[in-house]
Amino acid sequence: MRAEPETAADFGYHLPEDRVARYPAARRDESRLLVAPRSGGAFQHRVFRDLPPLMRPGDVLVVNESRVLPVRLLGAKPTGARAEVLLLRPLGEAGTGGASGGGGMAVDAAGAGSGGRTRGYLWEALVRPGGKLKPGRTVEVAPDLVVHIVDSTPDHGRIVRVETPLPVEEALERHGHVPLPPYLRRQDEPVDRARYQTVYARSPGSVAAPTAGLHFTRSLMGALQAGGVRIARVTLHVGVATFRPAGPPGSDPRSPGEERYHVPREAAARVASARAAGGRVWAVGTTVVRTLESAADGKGGVREGCGTTDLFIRPPFDFQLVDALITNFHLPHSTLLMLVAAFAGYERTMAAYREAIRQGYRFY
Repeated sequence: MRAEPETAADFGYHLPEDRVARYPAARRDESRLLVAPRSGGAFQHRVFRDLPPLMRPGDVLVVNESRVLPVRLLGAKPTGARAEVLLLRPLGEAGTGGASGGGGMAVDAAGAGSGGRTRGYLWEALVRPGGKLKPGRTVEVAPDLVVHIVDSTPDHGRIVRVETPLPVEEALERHGHVPLPPYLRRQDEPVDRARYQTVYARSPGSVAAPTAGLHFTRSLMGALQAGGVRIARVTLHVGVATFRPAGPPGSDPRSPGEERYHVPREAAARVASARAAGGRVWAVGTTVVRTLESAADGKGGVREGCGTTDLFIRPPFDFQLVDALITNFHLPHSTLLMLVAAFAGYERTMAAYREAIRQGYRFY
């Protein structure tokens, strides 16, 4: 028997570049679905709309209703040189009186050329070009949206102050771009505003879509419910760590980082009810797995409420709540691939990836 994988190198595989799905399928539920029973046996090749027969009455399907914000801001420095700011995590409102920012109550100031009043909002961010956008610098995205670089962070990020006379989410919707993953190797397009969201997205806060859910349609969700499957909605706001590898191939893998989650009372009750009645808990995506396993109460249920998690799920791992996982194919050497291997078994997972490549599946 193979020893448990120990380094990021154990989670590498070769994927031909033409297998990356740079655009979505014409219809969400027409994507191909590889079924890999955890108990072993032959892989099954289906399409996503075949999901209902795989589930049983009394099962609960847990989805992540986080909504992607258009947090990629393209603008210019005062010199006219191009600049880019990727907002990662809101830190609260801030005074607008100086370049140093600071927490606390918002202080209104005259909105230059807007006829309104400007508010400042602190965010953790990534910037480009990093060597030029140091604390004290400014990026103008639009006349009613300006970003001030406030401070640096230990991991080469920035603390920025976003100033706008608009509600911040309205300003982002008006001027921001969808932050597509870099492996797509293309700029965002109008189609991405709708297709890079799940049909059940409600709670804004992610910098990337919980992509396993992109394959669901409203009609498919209705078919599952008609078959006796209950839907439970949680939220985990996806951070930039989802794009990062777990570390150099020969290194000890690093944690995926901290992310915020919320388990509503109704979701906790539905999970508990399903488990008590012998139903299975299906997690739609690795974000749902992290949420449920982070909030597990140790008694077979899940705690309701808000929290943050830096849970790093990799082999070996003792799952408390999740019985079945619906997930996309993930990047080599990634923490997400490690989570899948912890759930399905390392050999089983890597065999499934080899099978998907042989059968021409589209990845990511």
